Amino acid sequence: MHVLSLQELTGEQIMQLVKKAIDIKKHPENYYHACFRKGLLMLFQKTSTRTMLSFHSGIAQMGGYAVLMDWNNSNFSISPIQYEARYVSTNCDVIMARLKKHSDLQELAKYSLVPVINGCCEKFHPTQALADLMTIYEVAGTFQGVTLTYVGIHNNIANSLVQACIKVGMKLNLVTPIVNESSWDESLMKEAENSGLVTRTTDLAQAVCESNFIYTDTWIDMEYFNDPSYEQERNVRIKTMSKYQLNRQNLQGFTPCIMHDMPIHPGYEIEEELIEAPESIIYTQAENRMHAEKALLLHLLQAENSKVEGGPVHQVELTI
Repeated sequence: MHVLSLQELTGEQIMQLVKKAIDIKKHPENYYHACFRKGLLMLFQKTSTRTMLSFHSGIAQMGGYAVLMDWNNSNFSISPIQYEARYVSTNCDVIMARLKKHSDLQELAKYSLVPVINGCCEKFHPTQALADLMTIYEVAGTFQGVTLTYVGIHNNIANSLVQACIKVGMKLNLVTPIVNESSWDESLMKEAENSGLVTRTTDLAQAVCESNFIYTDTWIDMEYFNDPSYEQERNVRIKTMSKYQLNRQNLQGFTPCIMHDMPIHPGYEIEEELIEAPESIIYTQAENRMHAEKALLLHLLQAENSKVEGGPVHQVELTI
């Protein structure tokens, strides 16, 4: 199986992953050989800190190894994906790909012989959402009766939080005045509306007062943040979003747990004071990327082992 978004997982499977991740975090020594000699190909088309380090460290800490491949310095950049996918998947046990287009991830998964994990694309960031769920569960001990508010641009993070909350039954407020067109998923948002769990609003004050957790993200995608050609759009976003900054004034005295998936741009989506505030769980959230990804790697590798062990046995008669 592949995990290109959280749609591939059931609510029960997500809960199992969250609990497994917490156990791995508490007892890492129990998993030192869980991925013995298993290979992870990490394919990057975009920059990364947390995804690169957490996957690399995670597989190594469980006895496996990672191979880092830069899309632009490999033949993925000059050949149809299907041919490269067929080859690279014979040299590893799992592929984690951080690509610009979800359609390219789908193509990679279509032709890969091993599970493919979406390490972030323009539509979804499932491994981040798993870490987010793990972090919330560590703090609250449940998803029932918990309200998460996401305030920022409607992007891949927002989509994955929508999927996550629907799957585990957690209430989600979306305060997203601007939508990344490339991220918008009409069918997902219809599902969100029908779920009764997701509310879209521009009333930040109301959302804050009912939030147990409040989450923000960059207003400008990382690949465009320092791009001179994006300056006009950057200025429009800053002007529109400034009144939605996560700051003490907008929190109105409430102290929900503060979340951010990083990288952080202090003074834009969040004021600097809140990053280090007592109610901030940003660094725990970032650390949990590795533990959640370990759980996901184990889940996929065990599923592959079950397929092999449960598959048909072909006998070949040799004539000498």
